[in-house]
Amino acid sequence: MAITNWPSAERPREKLLLQGARQLSDAELLAIFLQTGTRGKTALDLARELLSEFGGLKPLLNASKHHLMKKKGLGEAKYTAIKAAIELGERYQSERLKIGATFNSSQAAKKFLAAQLKNYAHEVFACLFLNVHHKLLSFEELFHGTINESSVYPREVVKRGLAHNAAKVILAHNHPSGNPTPSQADCDVTQLLKQSLTLVDIQVIDHIIIGHEDSLSMMEAGYL
Repeated sequence: MAITNWPSAERPREKLLLQGARQLSDAELLAIFLQTGTRGKTALDLARELLSEFGGLKPLLNASKHHLMKKKGLGEAKYTAIKAAIELGERYQSERLKIGATFNSSQAAKKFLAAQLKNYAHEVFACLFLNVHHKLLSFEELFHGTINESSVYPREVVKRGLAHNAAKVILAHNHPSGNPTPSQADCDVTQLLKQSLTLVDIQVIDHIIIGHEDSLSMMEAGYL
């Protein structure tokens, strides 16, 4: 049965209008962007198949164009609609964070950093540079790849901190594995950067690790 023949409360678009986007499942939201299915399958059927085949929303959205378009029912129009939706979401999150925003709690930092880093398939090291009142001066992604003492360069972090005249910094990186528990390398890098930044009077107030579902504050967990 075509979606247009379903009761209005069960159709993804109408459900969104009546109940709000948060009430929709991943498959229902995806179906809105797909718009149409294939012969014998609704857009919602196709969305459910895609989520099942790729193992969830994150691997689906991170899949390559070649991999996605091998799936019957996904052409260039649907591929570009999905990618545009991702980019709009990321830009929306970025616009919500204005220079001068205050980060005086780990929860505020976790929320922002998760939106920026959790979808990367590789590790990314970033910094929130703050003034003495915890107001944002700049957010920068500095290093890509495995986070360890050989891939994170203290001199570059110090250089960027001085360029922004930062008084404080929140370090951050993601764990593509999904588990935010810090490794020994994470702890070693944190201490190395803390020592280096202290020399130029910049205080490391936290190092936040982003997982798939949860994030960890090394300060709150007693590692810092």
